Amino acid sequence: MTGTINFERLHVVSMGLYETSIRVKHECPYREISERYPDLTIREWPLNDCQVLEISSETTPTGELLDDIDQLGTVLHESKDSDGYHVVTQSCLCSLEESIIDRFEKHSCLYQSPTIYRQGWEHYTVIAFDGEDIRALLGDLRSDREIELLSKASISETQIPHSMLAPANQLFENITDRQLAALQLALERGYYEQPRKTSLRDLADQTAVARSTYEEHLRKAENKLLTNAGQFLRLVTAISEADPLQVDTLRRADQTAD
Repeated sequence: MTGTINFERLHVVSMGLYETSIRVKHECPYREISERYPDLTIREWPLNDCQVLEISSETTPTGELLDDIDQLGTVLHESKDSDGYHVVTQSCLCSLEESIIDRFEKHSCLYQSPTIYRQGWEHYTVIAFDGEDIRALLGDLRSDREIELLSKASISETQIPHSMLAPANQLFENITDRQLAALQLALERGYYEQPRKTSLRDLADQTAVARSTYEEHLRKAENKLLTNAGQFLRLVTAISEADPLQVDTLRRADQTAD
């Protein structure tokens, strides 16, 4: 996904914050399935070059629906009980429409996953830092597709769901499979806990690579992850006036001394 967000404007403390929900119709396999099965709800989270789908229904699935779900990708979890049907799949189909995500970013609006598909519509939620951005975004989208504005609400800075601001596909961009595997192993074995529950040598011994190779994979993964998270870190700190380490205080003192 391309596009950039103008983070300079986020430093204006007096700006407003708006959470907006819209629903859109366009050609998409997930939207079409939700249209064929009106009691179905599909939630989609982008992850690297694939999507994780959570599909739920309060009714017993038909054979036709099960066949359609099998076509979506690999089933990771499936359950059928008195509460209905629930399945989680991983799909390599790039259904998340890049053009609409690009337009969110073009108008400095932050997309919040998941995208929800229900009754033939796909539902998006975005956060904007200016009411004019929302108006411009809606005008842009209405130029070539059917959309409906569901809600637009002013929210406080403390209401921004930080966990939703960083899509996983951006956080893990350019991290190789081996680097991800090294990071996951370290996390699962308690390497990042305090105190640490394992060492680099012990971690490397659980793999088929040398310690130096494992450490290189891990350090590169850490570096790329922090670099990718940098823009979201700047966003979180930009909407806060706190200075817990007194960095700004000391900087102003140094400038006064000069």
